Amino acid sequence: MTSISQHKIDVHRRLCIQKDFNELNSWINAMECFNSELDHFSVIEKQLIKNTSVSGTIQAIRRKNVLSMANLCKYEQELKTEYEYGKLEYDYSRLKLHEQKRAIYNKLFEDYNAFKNQFYLIVRKYQR
Repeated sequence: MTSISQHKIDVHRRLCIQKDFNELNSWINAMECFNSELDHFSVIEKQLIKNTSVSGTIQAIRRKNVLSMANLCKYEQELKTEYEYGKLEYDYSRLKLHEQKRAIYNKLFEDYNAFKNQFYLIVRKYQR
């Protein structure tokens, strides 16, 4: 393989990893926002709703979010290492791994949005 061909493969590999890294950072940022929102929901639950079931759901979602974020931070380190030092081609197995991470994030996002909708329905019952 010529050095030009190898260079093109390396550039492609780095571009794909950079794309994955950028997408991953947007997921992590969204998850940090989820945590902030959960803090607000927790305060509202304690001051207004006072329902242990809602409180438990908030804690369960927070735990799931923290574990998922830890998993994604580990993946972030793997991507950084692969970007800097890796030589493996960006192939189907690497794409499949990223798609699995996306599926985990999307599921968390769906669960979180479902919880938010339920929470807002509960809050709507309260009047001034």
